[in-house]
Amino acid sequence: MRELVRTNDIVLVSAVGALLDGANIHHLVLDQNMSVIEGSLGILPQRILVHDDDNRAARRLMAEAGLAHELRPDE
Repeated sequence: MRELVRTNDIVLVSAVGALLDGANIHHLVLDQNMSVIEGSLGILPQRILVHDDDNRAARRLMAEAGLAHELRPDE
């Protein structure tokens, strides 16, 4: 799995999820439930991961949607 995006912006998480769903790219959102522990302050970022095989396609999709600046470095 590769980390695609890390953000505190729940709207961005939703938008990226919708983009990936629309392109049939399976993804996993980690740390969604951390808000319960942190008290819903939005301090802890959520992470969106994609499978290694889908990484290139997901990054291209994000760039085409104008969200390339939100991408984590590809290691």
